[in-house]
Amino acid sequence: MYQVHDWAKVRELVRAVVPKKRIAEQLGCSRTTVYRLAGLAEPPCYERRPAGSQLEPFRDAIADMLTEDDAAPATVIRERLQKRGYAGGISILKDYLRELRPLYRSRDWQRTVYVPGEILQADWWDTGVDVPVGKGASRRAHGFVTTLPFSAAHAVVFTHSQTTADAVPALLGCLTRLGGVPGKLVIDRDSSLVTRGRRPRPLDELAALLGALSMGHIVLPPRAPQSKGSVERTNGYLETSFLPLRSFSGLADLQGQHDDWAEGVAWPRHLRRLGGRVSEALAVERAELAPLPDPLPAVDRRLEVRASRDGFVRVAGVDYSLPPGYALRRLQVRLSLRDLAIFCEGRQIAYHERSYVPCDVVRDDEHMAALAAAQDARRRLRSGEPELPAVDLARYDALVGAPL
Repeated sequence: MYQVHDWAKVRELVRAVVPKKRIAEQLGCSRTTVYRLAGLAEPPCYERRPAGSQLEPFRDAIADMLTEDDAAPATVIRERLQKRGYAGGISILKDYLRELRPLYRSRDWQRTVYVPGEILQADWWDTGVDVPVGKGASRRAHGFVTTLPFSAAHAVVFTHSQTTADAVPALLGCLTRLGGVPGKLVIDRDSSLVTRGRRPRPLDELAALLGALSMGHIVLPPRAPQSKGSVERTNGYLETSFLPLRSFSGLADLQGQHDDWAEGVAWPRHLRRLGGRVSEALAVERAELAPLPDPLPAVDRRLEVRASRDGFVRVAGVDYSLPPGYALRRLQVRLSLRDLAIFCEGRQIAYHERSYVPCDVVRDDEHMAALAAAQDARRRLRSGEPELPAVDLARYDALVGAPL
């Protein structure tokens, strides 16, 4: 039987994240014993077992089977034990396995320890909430969620879609809210973030931003949500603690409410794992984050479009007005999550707030007035010669001093 000091040593080494195999070699025992001691909540003490237990001779064999497969059914284990001479029933074996299995399953769920500023985990979150976008229409709100595992501080930028053009500026917005740049970004194989194939890598737009920030990346293998457990827990926290009993007048209202709630509720909360508040741990982590570049990298989407005959350009399914004189010309568009600017040969000719109303037509009053005046002038020209007022030529004689 192992004594209290053996149990204490095992717990000390487990806390220092020493592999179980190395602990077993150091203590001169089996890994099964290490798992058993690590799973004890209290120091081991001598307990006299009933003399008549039929499982007593087979405990080591059972431990070896659970080490190989902690989910092995009791019927299969009993079948193996019967070949070794076990004559007991299935009920006593099931009761024993019910107590023993958690000790072996716990080895797969050791807490990962992160260094301040080491990584940032990111993931999309489908809020399940439709918010108004104007003119009686509404659209689903999605959140690009980022979490710093050390401090558990999070930031979210909300969008109406989950494309690369949404993810890249959303990531920069989250970093701005968190106050710096961690060492690496941890992401899964979402099509808005990484390429497809056997060796996925960040899409060019994301790679450009990471390069500008001098930030590394880790692309997780498929079906590995536990590898970004911090951001997964944040998504659950947002669903249970932020969304209930709230309503939103639009995406900007949703963003504003969340940012206020994060600074007033989420960051000041106390976490037992931290031994303090999230905001206190974030202050420690911010000291390890690299500063954001000044100015910030350009992440707006750049497009080239052709103006229509009636003085509009169509961007992301919405028509935006132009000043007269640009019909059928090729123009450049800078599109962000909130607005868009239109350029012709490097000169800005129009600016609009972005609309998310399907099939919307966005008009600028000055554009419409200038367009109406131009159309009226063309109509008068087509109707005939314009009437010009008579010119008094005598004033020219007066200018040069000619006699009248």
